[in-house]
Amino acid sequence: MQRISKLFQPALITPKNATIKSQDITSKSQRLMLEQGLIRQAGNGTFHLLPLLQRSLQKAINLVDRHMQEIGAQKLTLPLLTSAELWKKSGRLGSSDSGTPTELLQTTDRHGKLQILGPTHEESITSLLAAIAPVTYRQFPLRLYQISTKFRDEMKPRFGLMRAKEFLMKDLYTFDVDRVQCRETYEEVNEVYGRLFSEIGVPFVKVAGDSGTMGGSVSHEYHFPSELGEDQLIRCTRCGMHSNAELFPTFAQRCKSCNGNEILEQQPGIEVAHAFILEDRYTKALGATCLQSNGKPTPLQMGCYGIGVTRLIAASIEVLSSEKEIRWPAALAPYRVCIITPKAGSKEESQASPWVVKLYNDLQMMKHCKGEVIVDDRTQLTIGKRLLDARKMGYPIVVIVGSKATNEEIFEVHNLTTAEELNLSYSETLTTIGATLSPASKKQIALTQKHGNKVAQEL
Repeated sequence: MQRISKLFQPALITPKNATIKSQDITSKSQRLMLEQGLIRQAGNGTFHLLPLLQRSLQKAINLVDRHMQEIGAQKLTLPLLTSAELWKKSGRLGSSDSGTPTELLQTTDRHGKLQILGPTHEESITSLLAAIAPVTYRQFPLRLYQISTKFRDEMKPRFGLMRAKEFLMKDLYTFDVDRVQCRETYEEVNEVYGRLFSEIGVPFVKVAGDSGTMGGSVSHEYHFPSELGEDQLIRCTRCGMHSNAELFPTFAQRCKSCNGNEILEQQPGIEVAHAFILEDRYTKALGATCLQSNGKPTPLQMGCYGIGVTRLIAASIEVLSSEKEIRWPAALAPYRVCIITPKAGSKEESQASPWVVKLYNDLQMMKHCKGEVIVDDRTQLTIGKRLLDARKMGYPIVVIVGSKATNEEIFEVHNLTTAEELNLSYSETLTTIGATLSPASKKQIALTQKHGNKVAQEL
C-alpha cells in the first residue's frame, strides 16, 4: 500500500513574517511545486526532481512514447557531448568567440578537443546518418527520437522548470527522400502532437513560428495561453490565422493569410513544443544522403520536433492551478486518488481500517486506478488538515473514510476536477471514481480541443 507517511516529500515551509526576494520565486507553479515538495532548488536554474514529480514526469514520458509509436518513431539515445567540429560544419558555431551562441556550454577534453554539451542534437543525429550513408530510399521515412536531459546556459533562468538551465526534452528527428514526403511527415507529426496535447487536456494553440537559428523553411509552435507566457501570439479574427508575434514587424501589420487590417488579437503564451522542416540545412552540410531509385545520392530532407517535457508539466500547473492549490491534468497527476483515514485514537480508527484496505484493493483492480492510489495514513493529523493538504497537492479524487463510513457505509468523495463534494455508498464511490478517471473518448478529446482553442482565443 502506498502511504503518504513514507513519501520523501520535503515541503518548503515559509515563516509568516519571512521576506522572500522576488527573484527567488518568479512563478505560481514554481512556488507551489516548492511548497508541496515536488522540487528543490539545486543551483541557479537547476532543480532536484523529487519522487512525486518523478511519477508525473514518467507519465508524461509514457504519454509521449505512446504517441511517437503511433507514427512509427524509434527511440534511441544520443551522446550528451557532441564534437564542436560538427557544429562548425553545420554553421551553428563560429570559428571565433564572437560566433559562439551564448547558451552553449563548452568543454575541452584531455586531448584539447572542444566539445558541446548539446542543447539540441541535430548535428549528432545527422552525423550518425552520414556515417552510414548513402542509405537506400527503401529505408525511408526514418523517424528517430530520444527523451533526454538538455542544458542551456540561460543568462537569467526563471519560472522554475519553465525556464531552467537543465531540462528534459523529447526531440524527434525525421528523414525523408524528398521535400514532398518531408512535408507529409511534418503534417503527420503535427497531427499526433494535436492528439497528444488534446489528451493532456490543457487548452493550447498552434501558431506559425520563427525558425531562428535552427533554420529551415517551416516552423510551428505549441503554446499554453498564460499571462506568464514570454511569447506574444497573434490571431486574426477574420480567418483564424495564428502566429508568433516575432513574425510580425509591427502589431498593426495586415494579416498574412487574408490581408485583413486591424483585426489582429494578441495574447501571451508558454511554448511547450516546436516543430521545424529543416530540409537539407544539416544533411547537406554533414553529408547525410539517400541513394535514390536512379542510383544517385542526394541529401536527405530533415525535420525536427521538440517537446519540453519538464516545461510541459510546470506549464500545466501554471495554467490550471489557483494561487494556493495545485491542479493537475488527470493524465499527469502523481496519484489520481487519495484515501484519508480516521485520526489516531478516534473510535472510528479500528472500525474504518477494513474499509480502507477494501477500498484500496478494489481500486487497484480497476483499469485506470492500478498504482494510482495513495493513502494519507498520517493519523496524528486531523482529517481536516489532511484534506487541506490533499487539496493543495491536487490529487484529482480524495475519499474520506470517516465516521460516515463506519456508521452508515457512506464515503465522502471530493472531486477536485469538477469541484464537487459527494456523499456516496461504497458501490457508488467505485463507480464515480471509475467514470471520472476513464480516458476521454475521441469525441470528448475533440470537444476539449475545441474548448481549449476557444479559451485560448478569449484570453
